[in-house]
Amino acid sequence: MPEPRKQRDHRIDFLRGLALVMIFVNHVPGTVWENFTSRNFGFSDAAEGFVLMSGIASGLAFGPAFLAAGPWAQRLRPWRRALVLWAVHVPVCLAVLALFALTLADPGVAKMATARNIAPVLAEPWPFLPALAALSHQFAYADILPLYIVLLLAAPGLLALAVRWPKALMAGSLALWFLAGLFRLKFPTWPQDHGWFFNPFSWQVLFVAGILTGLALRQGRRLLPVRRWALALAWGFVLLAAVWVQVPAVAAAGGHGLWLLGEYLGLPSIMISFDKSFLFLPRLLHILALAYVLSVLPGLKRLAAGPGGAGLAMLGRHSLPVFAAGTLMAYAAQVAKVLAGPSFLLDTAMIAAGIGVLFLVARLQEGRKVRVRAALAAA
Repeated sequence: MPEPRKQRDHRIDFLRGLALVMIFVNHVPGTVWENFTSRNFGFSDAAEGFVLMSGIASGLAFGPAFLAAGPWAQRLRPWRRALVLWAVHVPVCLAVLALFALTLADPGVAKMATARNIAPVLAEPWPFLPALAALSHQFAYADILPLYIVLLLAAPGLLALAVRWPKALMAGSLALWFLAGLFRLKFPTWPQDHGWFFNPFSWQVLFVAGILTGLALRQGRRLLPVRRWALALAWGFVLLAAVWVQVPAVAAAGGHGLWLLGEYLGLPSIMISFDKSFLFLPRLLHILALAYVLSVLPGLKRLAAGPGGAGLAMLGRHSLPVFAAGTLMAYAAQVAKVLAGPSFLLDTAMIAAGIGVLFLVARLQEGRKVRVRAALAAA
């Protein structure tokens, strides 16, 4: 078996950092700046990219313990990471709750609290606070980390299967994705029976694809070889999706065509619709095609490793604190927009300041990391 790769692939950090910026912008809805994020140029958005890259990062970081049959303490590292994520997610949710409790007197904020699934916790702390801590009650715009926590809890088993039976794992993952979408199998919530918006039964397919990709990178190979015909298909689908989203006439014609496929050929909605919660096929195909296209761009590798991409790569290296800060700032910006009313200048200032804070948080984390390494080297 080839030795694991030791050189860091900065493309993963760069693209994850870019996804974090776009997630922050998208989580402040109603600004002109959300028109420039990836969801306006394809069927998928930054969330799909983030989960796929999280799987790749997990394969890269945790894969060696499984490739080399390491001790169980190393194989269970994803569980420790899941605990860290939980320890960040819960305080973030409590901070959001405090923000809305302080501003709930405004009718617009009260309406937003209902829309964001925050109002039930404010109205009835018991049993909603324990449910919030148990991840069975979630706030809109703060529901990606629970998905990642569940996926990390499953990661040791997924990694073990990925090393021994990668094709069987991918086939099983696709089967679960298809059945979840076909029969609308939801990951349950409590006390309200809504189901998770980011349904782990469906979104696991991206995480598994990422794990297999990360393991391949660790072994110095590609999961999918570069084929001219496959690249042409991927480019074609990415460009079609961009035109579809941007040109209303194309979207109308395409939507009608998908309806005809369902009406006359009986294709299920998972094949012909765009539901995000169950990650329906057009969204899944788009993010996979986009990832395949990006993986062969030589300019991306140079950009990510060079000074031009250093900032976004730094965000990606410290994705958890950056995401947590972005979530808090996005909620604060949402409340500020309601209290202050529509304003292009305010929107621009908040988006710019928020992105600046993301970089500040990453810079502080980078400095802390350097100091810890220096202290360990001096010990």
